[in-house]
Parts: sequence; structure tokens; C-alpha cells
Amino acid sequence: MNNYSGWGRVDNIRDISGAVAIEFGTGTYVCALDNGLFTLGAPHSEGEGPSPEEILTAVSVNDRKVAFKSGYDKYLGVTKEGIVTGRADAIGALEQWEPVFQDGKLALQSCTNCFMSVKDEDDSIVAIDRTATDKEMLTIRSQNEKITDQVSDMPDEERGNLSQIELNYVKKFQKFQDKKIKINSDGRSGLKRARTDGTLHEALLDRRSKMKADRYCK
Repeated sequence: MNNYSGWGRVDNIRDISGAVAIEFGTGTYVCALDNGLFTLGAPHSEGEGPSPEEILTAVSVNDRKVAFKSGYDKYLGVTKEGIVTGRADAIGALEQWEPVFQDGKLALQSCTNCFMSVKDEDDSIVAIDRTATDKEMLTIRSQNEKITDQVSDMPDEERGNLSQIELNYVKKFQKFQDKKIKINSDGRSGLKRARTDGTLHEALLDRRSKMKADRYCK
């Protein structure tokens, strides 16, 4: 089973953001060329993620559509002939794609109502068919999935954003003489750094100690 070096499969449009790769088949990704066209990249070995030229940046357009920017800083669109290109500096109608999730599968529909696929003759990326068959099925992979892959191993108190995490720990350790929740009102920028550095517990304890309401703080 390919672990994709931390590139997790995306199963809903909310997770199509930031660095992503579009995979057709197994271990082969949409690859940007320097002429503004796209091809299917060479197969990757098990355990490998996409190459730099296969990494796109996903941008949310609305709750139904997304746009993709190549490493050449151009947005993916489609020509009237159905060729997928990356030559636009901004997001217009041609650069908007609708992810269609159904029965555990995914296809990308262009503004022409045709679905992205790989052309058999030359492995170029096109959008020419209005019906999504097996060859239009793809996988979008995101490094954001690293976080969700690890959620099951997290303590319940550490799930959610930093505000929720701090509240969880306050509820767990606070002494409730007056039945009121006491949370440090200082900014949480230090918590962001601590979470990255692996010192979140110590930072949270320090913040609680300043409130003098924690049974582990003197």
C-alpha cells in the first residue's frame, strides 16, 4: 500500500486547499510543463509523493468550485478545444473547476461541463468528455491530510483549534471554587509557536498558572 509520503487523499471540497496534486491511476500525477501545457508525469515508486512540478496550489472560489495554480504561478484553465492549460494570471470562468464526489470517487468538471482526463495518444491533460467514466476518475492529494491522518492518535483535549484546546485543558485541570471558567486573555501567538515546537503542554500550563486557578499550578 502506497503511503504517498504524507500526501493524503481528499474526500470533500473543504479540504481542497493549499498544496495539492491531481493523481490519475496510482502514483502518476498531472505535471506542469514550461510551455503552459500539462501531461501525466512519470510513475512514482511506492512511498513517494509528487515531484515539485506536479504540485499545484488549490484556491477556493466558492462552496462548489476551486481553482488550481501551477508552479509557474499560472491558473489551470481549459481552451475551447478542451486542452487544459496553465497560462492565466487570474481566475476567470475558464479557470474554475467543480469537484464532483460520488460513490467514493472524484472527477473534476470544467466550465465547459467536460471532465478532466488524460488523452491516450500523448498523455496530455484534457477536458473533452461530458460524461465521467473510469478514465475521468482521479484523486486529489493534499499535505493538509497529514493532520487528519494523525487525529486518531491525539488526546481528546488536543483536538480542535488552539482556542478549543486551551478551553479543554482549563476544564480538565481548573479548580472550580466559584464555578467560573478562567481563561488567560493574552494573545495565543505563543501557543502557535509552542505547538510547532512540541512544547504546547508547557505553554498551556504557564498560561493557566497566571490565572492561579489550576490544581497543578502554584
